Formats: sequence, C-alpha cells, structure tokens
Amino acid sequence: MAIGFTYKDILHKIVVRFAPATLPGAKKPYVLRPARRPVLDIHALAGKAEIFNIHTAPKVIEEGLSTAIELIFYHLADGYTIKTPLGTLNVYVGGEYDGTETCLPGGVSPKVHFQASEELNAYLVDRAEILFDGFASNEGCIGTVWDETTGRENEVMSIGGMITIHGQGIKIKADEVHQDKAGLYFTPVDGNPVKARQIAVNEPRTLKVLVPPDLPEGKVYRIELMTQAVVKGHSQLHKDLRYVQSEFFITAQKATFP
Repeated sequence: MAIGFTYKDILHKIVVRFAPATLPGAKKPYVLRPARRPVLDIHALAGKAEIFNIHTAPKVIEEGLSTAIELIFYHLADGYTIKTPLGTLNVYVGGEYDGTETCLPGGVSPKVHFQASEELNAYLVDRAEILFDGFASNEGCIGTVWDETTGRENEVMSIGGMITIHGQGIKIKADEVHQDKAGLYFTPVDGNPVKARQIAVNEPRTLKVLVPPDLPEGKVYRIELMTQAVVKGHSQLHKDLRYVQSEFFITAQKATFP
C-alpha cells in the first residue's frame, strides 16, 4: 500500500489583514494586505544575517551587496539584461515612433522593468505560510495611484499631469478651524511636503489630483492626506483631522504628452 503525503518546510509566516477593496467594480468588499513592517535598507538587512544562522559578518554582507548593486546599475545602464536569483532586470523605452527619429522625444527616458524569478516565487510557495490577522485599521486607505499620462499604477506620476487615486475614506473635507491643514500632500523621503493645489474630483473613494508642476524630477514621494471626513459617513466630520498615507512610494517624472 502506498502512502502519499505532502510536506512543506515552513520557515516564514506572512501576516495579512483584510483591507477594503478600493478598485471600482471590485466583486468582493475586501483584499488582503500584509501587515506593515519596518522597511529594511541594506544596512538593516545585513544586520539580520545572524538570525538565519549566516556567519558572514554584517559589514561584509553590506559591502558585497553595495558593490553588486553598483555593478548592476553600471551594466544595466549599458543595456545589459541582468539576471539574479531575485529576478530579471532589463531596460525599456516607452513611446511610439515612425522610424526616422534620431533622439527621444522630450520627457521620454529609459526605464527599468523587473520580473520576479521562478525561484523567488517558488520559495514563497514552499516556505511561507499566510496567517490571517483580522482587519486592517478602518481609518481610510489609499489603494492605487494611477498616472493618467503614462497609464502606470503605483510607480510614477507625471509632473503637471493628473493622477487618479482610488481608496476608501479619502474625501478631503474640513471645518474652518482645520481648513488650512486639510488637503492632499506629496511627501518626499527627505524634505518638506508639497500640498496639491488642484483637486478635480473629491469623493470618498476617488480623487483626481493635479501633480504640482514644480516637483523635482526623479524624487520619490508618498501620497498623504489630512481630512475630517468620516470614513463611512456622508456629511459627518471628525473632531480632529484624520491622517491617511500610501504604503508605497511614487517617483515624479517629466510628463510626456502626445
């Protein structure tokens, strides 16, 4: 008699929570989002080596990673496709052409595409377990930021162009006392937030916002907003301002219009 069984060597547990579905036309009310954890830079990543019984000194790991990334930058910029255990990186150039061009149109520049490797996906399947941990905070959320100029989502925003933000509880509304502070902000990793000056659509689940024309190209931002509007209310206001922040970063780039 044959005995069949499957065995998974589970090493990791990914904690997820139910978060409101934010895309229009979603068939069910919730999606799953990983519980937020601190961002690991190269230094912090190297410092965790001992936890996984890796005896290479953190300084050596950090220096090796930094050198490898420098090499990847250099050769990727020369047009090479870079294949790593994490995935494959290659350069692409957007736009449409008639075949007579000798230079790129204004605002167009090479971009990087990353495709996760089969090994990385297989590792998650074989070694990670999903743990359900209730509901995410119901203080509102930013789900997606769609750049109307490029059609890209949660990646870039075209300077001087429009972005469409889908979420829940994101309508910006405030009383006279809080009117000056309420609004949508483009907050850089380092530097002062820039307040949006024009919001074309202001609804509980959708915002259409003009990206300020004076944002520096290449800088990375979070989308943040401050409002007194109640998440599931219509006309009610909180006593104090409520703060909502995107969990992802978006890069400002020059707009390329037809």
